[in-house]
Amino acid sequence: MLEINNIEVVYNDVILVLKGISLAVPEGGIVALLGANGAGKTTTLKTVAGLLKLQNGELEGGTVAWDKKPIHDLDPDRVVRLGISMVPEGRRIFHDLSVIENLMIGAFARRDRDQVRSDLAGVFDYFPILAERRNLRAVYLSGGEQQMVAVGRALMSRPRLIMLDEPSLGLAPLVVRDIFQILRRINRERGTALLLVEQNARLALSFAQYGYIMENGRIVLDGPCRALKENEDVQEFYLGMTEETGRKSYAEVKHYKRRKRWLS
Repeated sequence: MLEINNIEVVYNDVILVLKGISLAVPEGGIVALLGANGAGKTTTLKTVAGLLKLQNGELEGGTVAWDKKPIHDLDPDRVVRLGISMVPEGRRIFHDLSVIENLMIGAFARRDRDQVRSDLAGVFDYFPILAERRNLRAVYLSGGEQQMVAVGRALMSRPRLIMLDEPSLGLAPLVVRDIFQILRRINRERGTALLLVEQNARLALSFAQYGYIMENGRIVLDGPCRALKENEDVQEFYLGMTEETGRKSYAEVKHYKRRKRWLS
């Protein structure tokens, strides 16, 4: 469904951020994109969403295809109309607007008003707390409720793919659990594909079906999530596990020498 082929992205004409990224998201699939801060994960999502030009970024090479058709030159509103929505890092909801106003912004490109009302009811079914808060200004919501608004806003465009950038960031573990349970339900009931950028590697690999690991603007490893969880390098550098001690902290492994086979 989504195919990213060997893309290179430059910011401000000089900073090469992505250095030949390729990945794919199948229809109805759940794909995780993992890596440290600055690896290029968010830039990858912005490239798909058509947001690069708004931030002095430019696609220098490669293609982004949706249903086999190139979309890397499209404006963000055209990308949304094709069926791709993004839940950005930090949620980026409109604090001065009410919950329902934020949700309706997600349907800005639609003309089927009757179906929009039905989809709004569907969002409230997934997130009942938002129905209770529908007329409350978003600034008064908790972080978890704001994330629910961001996911609900994405759903209001009736997407075939939702891209989520760090949905667990800054949220309590119980809230994260609830949100990911709802995301799985959305995937199962609607067939909506999910492309997940997530620093919590353990959570992401347990949630997704296939994963890609990025480092310094490149994909260094990919495969089914079950296989990635059993990979020694992933266990040591992303899950904090080693044969010697059984566990390492992220601080202890953040300065490491990558194993030779990762360079192949």
